Amino acid sequence: MYATENKSVIKTPVKWQKFPQIPTSVCSEACHPGYRKIVQQGQPACCFDCIPCSDGEISNTSDASICIKCQEYYWPNSEKDFCIEKYVEFLSYADPLGTALAVIAVVFSLMPVGVLCIFIKHHDTPVVKANNREVSYFLLITLTLCLLTALLFIGLPRNEICLFRQPAFGIFFSICVSAVLAKTITVVIAFKATKPGSQMKNWVGLKTPLFVIFCCFLFQFSLCIVWVSVSPPFSEINKKQPEKIVIQCNEGSVLMFYCMLGYLGILATISLIIAFLARNLPNSFNEAKFITFSMIVFVSVWLAFVPAYISTKGKYMVAVEIFAILSSSTGLLLCIFSSKCYIIVMRPERNIRGFVLRQ
Repeated sequence: MYATENKSVIKTPVKWQKFPQIPTSVCSEACHPGYRKIVQQGQPACCFDCIPCSDGEISNTSDASICIKCQEYYWPNSEKDFCIEKYVEFLSYADPLGTALAVIAVVFSLMPVGVLCIFIKHHDTPVVKANNREVSYFLLITLTLCLLTALLFIGLPRNEICLFRQPAFGIFFSICVSAVLAKTITVVIAFKATKPGSQMKNWVGLKTPLFVIFCCFLFQFSLCIVWVSVSPPFSEINKKQPEKIVIQCNEGSVLMFYCMLGYLGILATISLIIAFLARNLPNSFNEAKFITFSMIVFVSVWLAFVPAYISTKGKYMVAVEIFAILSSSTGLLLCIFSSKCYIIVMRPERNIRGFVLRQ
């Protein structure tokens, strides 16, 4: 008989290591909405980087492999996890910038009207007579139209507005600058005609400035007719801008637009050169100094306009052109007519024939 010994089995609990967090089966964190996964080169598929979606795209799920492009009239929000509707932009009268420019254009357009009233009231005085009275009237009316042209650039750009506004601007300004050129030529002719035996007496009168104005206007008018006939401006919707839809005028032919501006620059430069050469004429006839200053202002404004116009977009591009229209027109008005109005209104004792002859 064998004795058996009972052996008890001692069970000891297994102690598992405590992990600070649940281990993952990938080596990268999950990509949040607005990002997409891109696999790291030379690494397993579970290792990836998270990169933001490109402009115009969103991802609205975690660990998205691709981003979804927003529809044509929508744009991603700042987090790029859903699309929002683009806002429409154009320089409207409801916009503070548009309202300010419209008010300035209307107020400034009253200035040449006021000067015209002063000139008409004192039309028989030496200062008005000595400075080409009829041409001055014509120039003041044209300056008023130039300032009011700025209103065509404010508001919803419709096809008929786009077709008319740039040619109207070019034609009115060509008349304005050609009137200044005609005044400059008349100043030179008037001085030369006072010399004994001069043949310039045949050119003294209203026919010469009207002929100069008509010829300069006709060329610009023909240029604009060709422009609107071959490649007319039209309204377009620009959907390429981020976050907004821009309603704007397409100039049709950019070449014709810059030809129109270039022609204005040529007229202004010719007037500037003639006025500068005639700046030392006697004071009783000399309007050339004031025309020289006005043309310097005009040329400077439009030289600064071109790079500013090219570098801006949307409603600010339109605002730049309106500013150039207002500043150049006002510069012409002040440089040419401010001294005359000062003498007529504030110093009437100098606006007599005896004082002019002594000068």
